Amino acid sequence: MRKVLVIHGPNLNLLGEREPQVYGTTTLEEINADLKDAAGKLGIDMKIVQSNHEGEIVETIQNARNWADVLVLNPAAYTHTSVAIRDALSSVQIPAIEVHLSNIHAREDFRHTSHVSPVATGVIQGFGKMSYLLALQAAAVLPLKKG
Repeated sequence: MRKVLVIHGPNLNLLGEREPQVYGTTTLEEINADLKDAAGKLGIDMKIVQSNHEGEIVETIQNARNWADVLVLNPAAYTHTSVAIRDALSSVQIPAIEVHLSNIHAREDFRHTSHVSPVATGVIQGFGKMSYLLALQAAAVLPLKKG
């Protein structure tokens, strides 16, 4: 059974009430419920973590190196600022899918740069909660690292 770690970054715990014109009205709990349902149908063993703390996200990525086959990560604001998260992803060498609810390239200029994208296997953005579900489908079929 493929093991997938989903990491939600900072402020995503406020989905549904935070800037609904950008992020919609779907809550993180609703996204997680849909992910759990999809994981069951895809035969994926999935763990979900949300953190507002950069160091905690780094440690979660590092700890995943011994059990996760694929990472699905929405680094949120850390997308544009965190070399530490980028380095953690690079260090563990687990296929990673970067996810964003909104299209970061259609937003403010500072959001156009991702430190995560260069070390991610792929990026899915702009489809609201479907971005996560599409990432999970990709995680189910990605070639895994050897060894």
